Amino acid sequence: MITNDRYIGIASDHAGFELKETLKKELSVMGYQTKDFGTYSSESMDYPDVAHPLAEAVVKGDVAAGIAICGSGNGISMTLNKHQGIRAALCWTKEITSLARQHNNANICSLPARFVSVELAKEIVHTFLSTGFEGGRHLARINKINCQDVAPHN
Repeated sequence: MITNDRYIGIASDHAGFELKETLKKELSVMGYQTKDFGTYSSESMDYPDVAHPLAEAVVKGDVAAGIAICGSGNGISMTLNKHQGIRAALCWTKEITSLARQHNNANICSLPARFVSVELAKEIVHTFLSTGFEGGRHLARINKINCQDVAPHN
């Protein structure tokens, strides 16, 4: 469960701008404050420009977790996951979202704006922020994610 802070980072590209604005309101209703990393309009832009600052804020602990949105959710997730310590999960169902938190301790929820409804996106965010990490056998797997922690393969 994301409980160490009530401050959530949020970022989107132009395709996710409207959903981002809606989710900011939903997060406020849920009692969270948001740090908006952009974009600030539906004008075309490049998702890495908002993904990198969001990832850095999560890694530094400036925000407890992040919500990232682009058209497919893939590009922004790929960018976020370049940062050590980030586990961005592409979430398109509540079940996938729950498993991303329980088994992978995801710290950023990536949403595909063109493939989820506003209502489903709200449910996904609720699930992401209310589901805890199970730890146990999953912790050892997570500890192997960073490249320097992985044994060479033959």
